Amino acid sequence: MAIRLIIFLVLNFLALGLGSYFTGDGVLSEWYANLNKAPWTPPGWVFGAAWTTIMICFAIYMARAYDRVVDKQRLLIYFGIQWFLNVSWNPMFFAYHQVAIALINIVALTILLFGIFFRYRNIMGQWSYLLLPYMIWLCIATSLNLYILVMN
Repeated sequence: MAIRLIIFLVLNFLALGLGSYFTGDGVLSEWYANLNKAPWTPPGWVFGAAWTTIMICFAIYMARAYDRVVDKQRLLIYFGIQWFLNVSWNPMFFAYHQVAIALINIVALTILLFGIFFRYRNIMGQWSYLLLPYMIWLCIATSLNLYILVMN
């Protein structure tokens, strides 16, 4: 399991790195600064702390799931789709300012994560709770994205 954990950690933090790269100066940009943002938007440092926690928990979950799930190919397909949706949100939102498309993306990612949780919860038991930080954060992030779409 240790090697799989390292692989999933590398893949997850690669996703964060690419997301950060695609965000570029987006958070500091005039475009983002001038958006009407939700009153519950957390301070910037929370995003880094949240994503670090999420990716560690998700890597542990995936390494454990790989050991327990019979249909490993399906599990890896779900992981790959999650990875793509996660990384692709950043350029959609920050680089291209496609807030509506970014919202569709994050809703799809949220639905996928909830689907993974419910699909594998009987197999994964208490390990399923490792997905909760990701699921909660996606609900918050989706609400932030939706607020920006509606209020701008």
